[in-house]
Amino acid sequence: MINNIEEYLSRLRQELSGSDRATVQDALSDAEEYLRTALGSAVETNPSVVPGEALADIISRYGSPGEVAAAYKEIESRTPPAFTRPAYKEIQPVTPTPATPVIVDRRPFYAQFFGIFAEPKAWGALLYLIFSLGTGIIYFTWVVTGLSVSGGLLVLIIGLPLAALFLLSVRGIALVEGRIVEALLGVRMPRRPLFSRTDIGWWQKIKGMIFARHTWTAMVYMVLQLPLGILYFTVVISLVSASIWLIGRPVWELAFDFPAFIVPPYGYYTAAWAMPLVVIGGILLITATMHLVRITGKGHGMFAKVMLVKE
Repeated sequence: MINNIEEYLSRLRQELSGSDRATVQDALSDAEEYLRTALGSAVETNPSVVPGEALADIISRYGSPGEVAAAYKEIESRTPPAFTRPAYKEIQPVTPTPATPVIVDRRPFYAQFFGIFAEPKAWGALLYLIFSLGTGIIYFTWVVTGLSVSGGLLVLIIGLPLAALFLLSVRGIALVEGRIVEALLGVRMPRRPLFSRTDIGWWQKIKGMIFARHTWTAMVYMVLQLPLGILYFTVVISLVSASIWLIGRPVWELAFDFPAFIVPPYGYYTAAWAMPLVVIGGILLITATMHLVRITGKGHGMFAKVMLVKE
């Protein structure tokens, strides 16, 4: 018999062992919110009720830790993140667990190399890396401003409420960033906010946020997003621009009479025999860039999971 909510959550965590960390966080948050809300309502309705008996009745309606864990695993198998499984790859079952697929790409090398343009995950990563500069500026500015203002006003009575609002905003931004990461990079991230207990005072809530690892790792992530965004944007735009410059040489030179490069007062054009090689080089460069973008996106998704997921 489960005697309290903490024991239920501990057993649920054990049942979800091996599952994605974001899935575990969502399951625990959902379960805690339901159990605490239902238990509080039961006690409020009937003050003489024994909490243990009320909790047992609530759990019978909600489901045991094993049942809830099985339901979440089933849901996760049916609703994977976007861009997680390319359609062109063959999926082969692994014995003796046929439910666990292994994705094997049996295409020849040239098809794998140039097939990157057909992968939605690569295009999603490209969008994320380009727009990461803008989000990085917003996140960095918000954290620096929030820490400066709330820290400087702590000596006043208004400082503590402002600090609490700032910490709440950090958690909210972390949730939004996680949704962006999942949508564009295909990495499973939390899909619901962390549960905040209503049966404790505001001071306990503030202390909980201050001493929570998730609050500070999210803040570090937001600060690091600026230098990472600058790096991503610079490298991607430079490589894509260079590729377009090479692929478009015939158009730039023959149609618009634009030289390959200029050393005043002379302009230099590409030799006729070298023009095909230049175009081929541009095609290879843009293809390699897309592969680099996909790999970088995957790496950033793993970094985001470490910093933005609580469990």
